[in-house]
Amino acid sequence: MKKSTLIATIAGVSLAVGCSSKTDVKHEAVDLGLSVKWATCNVGASSPSDYGDYFAWGEITPKADYTQENSNTFDKNMKNIAGNPEYDAACANWGGSWRMPTQAEMEELVDNCTWTWTSRDGHNGYEVTSKINGNSIFLPAAGLYNESSLDYAGVIGGYWSSTPFEIDTQYARILDFASDDSGDLLMHLEYRNYGYSVRPVSE
Repeated sequence: MKKSTLIATIAGVSLAVGCSSKTDVKHEAVDLGLSVKWATCNVGASSPSDYGDYFAWGEITPKADYTQENSNTFDKNMKNIAGNPEYDAACANWGGSWRMPTQAEMEELVDNCTWTWTSRDGHNGYEVTSKINGNSIFLPAAGLYNESSLDYAGVIGGYWSSTPFEIDTQYARILDFASDDSGDLLMHLEYRNYGYSVRPVSE
């Protein structure tokens, strides 16, 4: 039986206690003054700077090889997967009110925060600071898995949204960024079979 969720707010940080039937780990959520709160860590991570696990879009467990052939959702006609434990890695692994962010929520994060390329605990990434209340989260540049190879760790970061691409079922929407030198920070399309990070949100 899934435990109930208890939310306690301390200095703008919410603690989701006992939010998953799989674990009693407390997952922190930061209030950035946006429509949703953002988790401090990636799914599978032990700290904000830890890369965590990698997921193909619409899959809830990491794997050794990320290919089109073994993708569960590649070329499959799907709707938004936010909050669906069959496809949403945040919901399935953390439970409670946690889920993957939508494309609109990721665009809100981009538009309403200052993004500063930095390093934390030896991992490169972006410090994302709210223009509204000054609170922040860290998004590590965890790279991506293409087949069995981890590529560009420390150089690029990719965070799946829950939003599929409506026109071509091979793609889904992703927030992608690279090091400060490139200036890239945008929502774009990516093949669903690649392994990328998932950063949960909660209401």
